Amino acid sequence: MLNREDILLQTATQKGPLGKAAIYTRLSGPGWLQGAITLGGGSLAGALYLGVIMGYEMMWLQPIAMILGVVMLSAISYVTLTSGERPFQTLKTHVSPVLAWGWLIATIMANIVWSLPQFALGTAAVQQNLIPALDGFNGKIVIAVSLLVVASIVVWFYNSGSAGIKTFEIILKMMVAVVVLSFFGVVVALTREGLLPWNEIFSGFVPRFEYLFEPVPALAKQVAQTGDYSQWWNDTIASIQKDRIITAFATAVGINMTFLLPYSMLRKGWGTRHRGLAIFDLSIGLIIPFVLATGCVVIAAASQFHGRAVDVITMVGDGNTDAKEVKDYNKYLKQRVEQETPNLSEAELIAARENLPDADKRLAAMLAGRDNFALATTLEPFVGSAVSQTLFGVGVLGMAISTIIILMLINGFAFCELINVPSEGTMHRIGCFLPAVGVLGPFVWGAAAPALAVPTSVIGGAMLPIAYLSFLLLMNSRQTLGDSFPTGIKRLIWNILMFSATCVAGFASAWGLYGKAMTIGEQKIPLGNIALGALAVMLVIGVVGFLLKESAHSKQRASET
Repeated sequence: MLNREDILLQTATQKGPLGKAAIYTRLSGPGWLQGAITLGGGSLAGALYLGVIMGYEMMWLQPIAMILGVVMLSAISYVTLTSGERPFQTLKTHVSPVLAWGWLIATIMANIVWSLPQFALGTAAVQQNLIPALDGFNGKIVIAVSLLVVASIVVWFYNSGSAGIKTFEIILKMMVAVVVLSFFGVVVALTREGLLPWNEIFSGFVPRFEYLFEPVPALAKQVAQTGDYSQWWNDTIASIQKDRIITAFATAVGINMTFLLPYSMLRKGWGTRHRGLAIFDLSIGLIIPFVLATGCVVIAAASQFHGRAVDVITMVGDGNTDAKEVKDYNKYLKQRVEQETPNLSEAELIAARENLPDADKRLAAMLAGRDNFALATTLEPFVGSAVSQTLFGVGVLGMAISTIIILMLINGFAFCELINVPSEGTMHRIGCFLPAVGVLGPFVWGAAAPALAVPTSVIGGAMLPIAYLSFLLLMNSRQTLGDSFPTGIKRLIWNILMFSATCVAGFASAWGLYGKAMTIGEQKIPLGNIALGALAVMLVIGVVGFLLKESAHSKQRASET
């Protein structure tokens, strides 16, 4: 007997594009879970810093990163919904146990570590933007615990059966909508005041690859005024731009998302009949909210801060040494001084920094990072203090809490695979609550970030192209897909799209990892280069293992016929 969902899916096949889209929208779900995790603190920071440093020149970066990610997520959904198997087991059986375990371990590590900054971000949003009265240590405790309670209640819904999953998805859709509308409102306010050059913004969607390696025009103009140290500033800016670009690219689709999608689809009971719905679901639940939200943040940040120095220089003059902007400003000037005169005492360093030319000081101020509080403050003349802080506070809080919820959910799936039990019930709940350690984030993340962020980003960055390669291989596995194996032009299109996405992810991973090091005491450990070597070995293992397994399967089929 057909259930309601089956009837709607059959009806959708008889409808035109608009009718099918309306039905698919009603049935969507896992794509919105993807949207909830990708619209987190990493996306906010990536978009904010991208706008500050690159202006409107990189409007194209995050949409392209997301489209390539959705290509691979669509392939993951096709493989999963065709085979009906848990993908961890599929990878172990049909590709390589090494790749499967690497994928699983990197996911768990990323879930636990990245929950820390999400709690820190949510707490900061409440203290800075929404309820300043909760500032201070006790306020942090109240907010962090409240975030954990809210996230725990929502995750508990997910484990309460099909009705709970539906409620869970409705809550996540509402949270994603709040995030998008909050930042969209910021751009509307700036547009109303005539502060946005939309011709420059639209031209920023045309890729300009030279800005991957050289300063954008506004910064290049200022660099030219720094005389003998212009080359050093060029190299410094190129390095900063590289970090901002990698951050923005990597937060579009992370290693966690490749794990979440297939398991959330299986948990909903989706199968081969849902393959078209799955691709549509990713489009409306992931591409549209992500591009709108991050695009609005880039636009707002670029319009207020790109190529501007006066706000930071004013803070410096006021002696606001605790502000992030001032700390960044002093850091860049310190590096500049040490290029000219190394090994100075602290007093000599401060004096030399003060005596630097104005051109260097202005450039350091342009490069200083800003946060959501600073961006919200710039709107106060147009919409008032209460509205500007509320807009940003609600959007940032929505980003943080939705990401916490999804990190917990993903870890439940990964934990169950780790101990090889079905992804449900008590064991799934235990796995979900492991990232609850993130509640310590508001208290420890600042100090823990250098120690934890580098190894986690190294492992996660290396594993993303491996996850992409794994599913590229599975999409070419007759043993896995059977009668649903793509053929002809369909297979060609799939392979062109997936190969392109895998190559771009591989380049971004290698570019970001090369030279990355972790300092322990006075010893620098080149984790990035080690990860690149491990990445190359694992890629070879995966391809060779896949070819051997497919060859054995072909011989078996031939002998049976």
